[in-house]
Amino acid sequence: MPVNLTAPDPAALHPVAGVEIGTAMAGIRKAGRRDLAVLRLAEGASVAGVFTANRFCAAPVLLCREHLGAGQGIRALLVNTGNANAGTGEDGLARARATCVALAARLGIAPWQVLPFSTGVIMETLPHERIEAALPAALADARADGWALAAEAIMTTDTVPKAASRRLAIGGRTVTVTGVAKGAGMIRPNMATMLGFVATDAAIAPELLQPLVRELADASFNRITIDGDTSTNDSFVLIATHQAGNAPVTQLAGGEGAALRAALTEVAQQLAQAIVRDGEGATKFITVQVDGGRDAAECRQVAYAIAHSPLVKTAFFASDPNLGRILAAVGYAGIADLDQTLIDLFLDDVHVATRGGRHPAYAEEQGQRVMKQPEITVRVDLHRGAASASVWTCDLSYDYVRINADYRS
Repeated sequence: MPVNLTAPDPAALHPVAGVEIGTAMAGIRKAGRRDLAVLRLAEGASVAGVFTANRFCAAPVLLCREHLGAGQGIRALLVNTGNANAGTGEDGLARARATCVALAARLGIAPWQVLPFSTGVIMETLPHERIEAALPAALADARADGWALAAEAIMTTDTVPKAASRRLAIGGRTVTVTGVAKGAGMIRPNMATMLGFVATDAAIAPELLQPLVRELADASFNRITIDGDTSTNDSFVLIATHQAGNAPVTQLAGGEGAALRAALTEVAQQLAQAIVRDGEGATKFITVQVDGGRDAAECRQVAYAIAHSPLVKTAFFASDPNLGRILAAVGYAGIADLDQTLIDLFLDDVHVATRGGRHPAYAEEQGQRVMKQPEITVRVDLHRGAASASVWTCDLSYDYVRINADYRS
């Protein structure tokens, strides 16, 4: 069961002017489930994206980079689940291209104006004929309020669809931000999540989108880990349709630009945290906060050492305050000149370790009390500087092994 996460209320997912979404059952891997989504974008929309750092990236990732680089204006996103189209060589590229050609022909646009996305089993042939056959149904289903169905159609081992939405006022106009994401395993994005799509109807200078999508990823999807694996298909896309009627946002450092950035960040972080809450087999949602670093990079380095540790994660699953495992992870994080005598460790409100050793007032019962909670904060103070960083993770349970052992069956 996911940790304090429920399916989104479709009525709470505000339509984004200039985006229509249709879904269909293509039978890509399993019959009788939505496994295909088409996002149709109004002419003039701006699109930016960041993609996996995995060098064995999937065919759709290669095409997305190519099509975005063409600079011709993206008019549609095509997303399938059930097959990753990764590890499929030239044949995989040809099949991904074929789906772009098929959708483009139906929309009267160029194939390079389509961005393809796939998720699912690696090294299996993409049944592109099934995708192409389902396109008429997906397009016939297209509507502005299709976000909830899109969240469902892109799921793999997710147990709950993931979506979030915000509204704010810019220049007297109502601006909407809505997004969906999927992911529950193979999550230690070295860029973003497995798949994430966030759209806004705000008018915003197009040149701001690429640095903004990178910033959003770094503030959200690049701060999560479930199992330490970076997917072959990780993709995070930001869409601006410019249809809200506001005066174009030309800077994000203050005023209304900062408000838009904050709303986008909130949506991205909610989606990223939902992925961790729905981590395969997860029973605990854990925030790892590292303070007192010389810079944010070394704080993240320590935080990820803790969050990736199987020994730490299994201890949390067992509610076992074997907290020396956390100190050990801090020590092997790779900071050569770290002074262990300065380290403080806290579990929520409990001061566990000080000056590199057990706090005199700490009792194991205190640690166990915190570790039984479904949501826990681990805080480490390095006492080396003023920088801080947080990442979000979950525990590692028996069910994680079962889910992944049964994944292809």
